[in-house]
Amino acid sequence: MSTTIYYFSGTGNSLNIAREIAAGLSDTKLVPMSKTINSDIDLSADRIGLVFPVYMWGAPLIVCDFISKLKKSDKYFFSVVTYGGSPGKTNVQVKKMLEKQGINLKASFAVHMPGNYIPMYGARSKAVQDKLFTKAKSKVESIVDYLVNSNSGALEAGGLAMNLLGSFVYSFGIKQIHKGDKNYFADEKCNKCAICEKICPVKNIKLVDGKPVWQGKCEQCLACIQWCPKEAIQYGKATTSRERYHHPQTKASDFMGN
Repeated sequence: MSTTIYYFSGTGNSLNIAREIAAGLSDTKLVPMSKTINSDIDLSADRIGLVFPVYMWGAPLIVCDFISKLKKSDKYFFSVVTYGGSPGKTNVQVKKMLEKQGINLKASFAVHMPGNYIPMYGARSKAVQDKLFTKAKSKVESIVDYLVNSNSGALEAGGLAMNLLGSFVYSFGIKQIHKGDKNYFADEKCNKCAICEKICPVKNIKLVDGKPVWQGKCEQCLACIQWCPKEAIQYGKATTSRERYHHPQTKASDFMGN
């Protein structure tokens, strides 16, 4: 049975999970959502997976846009969201969006990974990361088992209280995402390497006199700030002292050209 997994990832958590799921399934192709969102999206595989991170207890805008461009299909669709705090109602949201496109979400899962929202906190300790990676690996094994057997009905979401809070936060905060890049800047450590420009999934960074300038259509994937080799990119004043994070089994080149 063939599978295509469309993923969105900025610092590697979702890419790593997508890769591990692909490794457990046969005949699986991994495709970045950002690479196909403006073209015909191939739904010819027997299974179609969506793998992406939770933003403010909901789906990133680019994922919402991707789903809105899907055509009606009776294929086996599944979703896997990665989260640092709570998955919220993200999979419920995805299910409803897919239904509007004439698609039935057969199964959805949530995998706890190290948080990476550096505007609020720095990288978790290696001990915490390793513990989460071990649990995530076990969770992926159960997900693969579920998919191989073509089971249906799984719909993983957060608790009631968190879902209610998340719905409020998401409805307000997601509208501000694109404008959030006004807080980014490159400090004196910038060596004009242009990795930030190359790694941005929506081409939101342009170099002006060798320095990055954000263009107001940011997805807040944090790739630019987390992958900068000189830690020269900052978000406001708080990030200068915060440790960066990206999944240890991914590298910057994995995201360039997406």
